Amino acid sequence: MAGGWAKDGAVSEQIEASIQDELSRLKAQKRPVGESLTHCAECEEEIPQARRQAIPGVKLCIDCQQERDASYKPRAGINRRGSKDSQLK
Repeated sequence: MAGGWAKDGAVSEQIEASIQDELSRLKAQKRPVGESLTHCAECEEEIPQARRQAIPGVKLCIDCQQERDASYKPRAGINRRGSKDSQLK
């Protein structure tokens, strides 16, 4: 169904493009690399061997990582593909 000046399938294409953008952003996030630390980079507590094996390149202990994750504020998902609603924000 086309509405106004949009071609058939434009809404589906817009949704698919938004999903692909988000997937690209998630894939681009930095992952730990290299050798894991034996002690936390923030609090100097020992990082358990199981954690070091499970996450290669880990730099933080579980408590410090949970604290960092809790302070993360996700960005707002604004559709920048040309819909009228996104232009009004």
